[in-house]
Amino acid sequence: MNKDKALEELFLAQKPQFNDSEEFMASLEKRLEAVEFIKRHQEATIRRYKMAMVAAFVVGIVSGGVTIAFLLSAPATVPLFSVQMQTGWLAWLAANSRPIVTTALTLLMTIGLISIITNIQDIMSMRSHILKKWEI
Repeated sequence: MNKDKALEELFLAQKPQFNDSEEFMASLEKRLEAVEFIKRHQEATIRRYKMAMVAAFVVGIVSGGVTIAFLLSAPATVPLFSVQMQTGWLAWLAANSRPIVTTALTLLMTIGLISIITNIQDIMSMRSHILKKWEI
């Protein structure tokens, strides 16, 4: 309690003096320009993130479409690749190449979708954080 009273008395004893000096106004304008620069920089960064997300989405759609078209156009009984050297695990890999590739592509597409959703959520939270931070 005594510390609170001491702090209160300390703050009440301080009487700030405001004057209309040009030095204060210059300092204030410099700070406001710095804030505006940071705000513009953050907005530009968010715009770049959005464009990168759109580019990644388009590339993913195109590459996924090409891959699916390739997998669907090849006969199911023909392996995707063959090896001349017939060891046990290479023969198994060649025989099961289609399910392995399909599973790998499914996992990659799932990871890509999750990362896109995560990035969109990060951008939205960053945007709301910046907007809250710079509101007056």
